[in-house]
Amino acid sequence: MAPTPQKVAVLMGGWSSEREVSLVSGKAVAGALRELGHEVAEIDVNKDLLALANQILSAPFGKPDILFNALHGRGGEDGTLQGFLEILGLPYTHSGVLASAIAMDKPLMKTVASAAGVRCAQGGLVSKQEVAARSFPIPYPFVIKQPMKAPAWACFWSRTKVTLRRLKP
Repeated sequence: MAPTPQKVAVLMGGWSSEREVSLVSGKAVAGALRELGHEVAEIDVNKDLLALANQILSAPFGKPDILFNALHGRGGEDGTLQGFLEILGLPYTHSGVLASAIAMDKPLMKTVASAAGVRCAQGGLVSKQEVAARSFPIPYPFVIKQPMKAPAWACFWSRTKVTLRRLKP
């Protein structure tokens, strides 16, 4: 039995450094939803929340049944958008406000996961000055990633001091 067609607004774009990736994934999601028979509105999100609310509520098919969050990074994965949609009373895909905020903050997520008994790799926080000085509290190999950035491409993998020289603080 085929699912009942839904009116879906796909939120994409945003203002984070991952805007372009979000536009690509949002268009792919919209295309897949259309192939499945759903009515789809593609919404390019920016920081104007009043305009966003108007775009959502004035979609070609009226108020959507659900919003698909295809935003990446800050503003889309950190609980910000989720809180806005909850205030508007609109259902959306993905995690809620608290789970999104915790998951986006890597050190906090590690603390929560460890407290729940999940084994986590050794790690620590370092300042920009420590990165510039190449001073790290753990032995090689390790991964360097900004605590509030989502993309895997923002990671730096260092196996030795030689590879660490390529790091741009």
